[in-house]
Amino acid sequence: MRSPNRLVAIIFGAVYLLVGLLGFAFTAGVGFIATEGGLLLGIFEVNPLHNVAHLLIGAALLIAGLKSVPAAKAVNITVGAVYLLLGVVGFFLVDTALNILALNTADHFLHLASALVLLGVGLGAERGVRTETTGRTV
Repeated sequence: MRSPNRLVAIIFGAVYLLVGLLGFAFTAGVGFIATEGGLLLGIFEVNPLHNVAHLLIGAALLIAGLKSVPAAKAVNITVGAVYLLLGVVGFFLVDTALNILALNTADHFLHLASALVLLGVGLGAERGVRTETTGRTV
């Protein structure tokens, strides 16, 4: 596998799946959409909905990364764009009733970092490279 998009999607997918599963160990007794949650790794606030979101995003990235270059590229760009939006908007949601993912400042910076990597690879890698499944240039 020589595709940066597939590699990043698989790695990020596996990490987000692991984080989603691990998050449930820190959210016992926390409401599903509580605005304050347990602390994952002592700094990232999570609630059960946040954990489910990590599982869904991780699964999408992993499946796309295992499927093909175009799928990985599309999911990397989509998830990266969503994380960019969430990273920026999230700063305005802290301490409000709209913070249904129990986000904190550490989450926002992690989402922005994830967005930079996913969008950078999704938009920048494999320009003009022929895909192994279709032979088309992406």
